[in-house]
Amino acid sequence: MQIAVISDSHDNIWNLRKAIKIIVQKKCNLIIHCGDFISPFMLKELDKASIPVHGVFGNNDGDHFSATQMSLAESNNIKLHGIKGEIEINGISICFTHYKDIAEGLAATNKYNVVCFGHTHKFYKSKVGETLLLNPGEVMGKDGSPGFCIINTESFDIERIELPPHPEHK
Repeated sequence: MQIAVISDSHDNIWNLRKAIKIIVQKKCNLIIHCGDFISPFMLKELDKASIPVHGVFGNNDGDHFSATQMSLAESNNIKLHGIKGEIEINGISICFTHYKDIAEGLAATNKYNVVCFGHTHKFYKSKVGETLLLNPGEVMGKDGSPGFCIINTESFDIERIELPPHPEHK
C-alpha cells in the first residue's frame, strides 16, 4: 500500500493540484494531510483525487467549522480529526498531527509505527525507538522546495517527491 503524506499547502492550489496529480499517477491508496490547508476550497481539491484523505488542523487553519462542515456534507473522501489523527491500515498504526512537539511525544510512546507532522515546512525523517517520525515538508513552497512523501507500507521505504516549479518562479 502507498500512503501520500502532505502538509502545509497554505492555499497554494497550484502546487496541491500538482501533488494530487502525482499521487494519483503513483496509485496511492490514502492521503494524510498534516495541517495548514487553510481554506475549505483546498479540501474540495483533495476530494477530487477520489482517494481517502485523513487530515488534522494546523495553526493557520482558522475556520474549523466551515472546513468540518464541508468535509462532512460535501466530500466523499475527507475525514478531519482535529489536532491529532490516528488510523490503522493493514496492521500499521499511523498517528498524525501538525506540531513537531506533539509528534515527538507521540513517537516516544512507541504506540505507533509511524508518526507524521508538519508546521516546520522542512522535510524530516528519523526513528524514535521503533517509530518512524516523518515531516513531508511543505506543499506550499514558501521556505524551500515544495513536495511531499510517499510511504510504502510493506517496505517502509519513504520517497520524497519534489514538485516541479511554477513557470513564473524558476
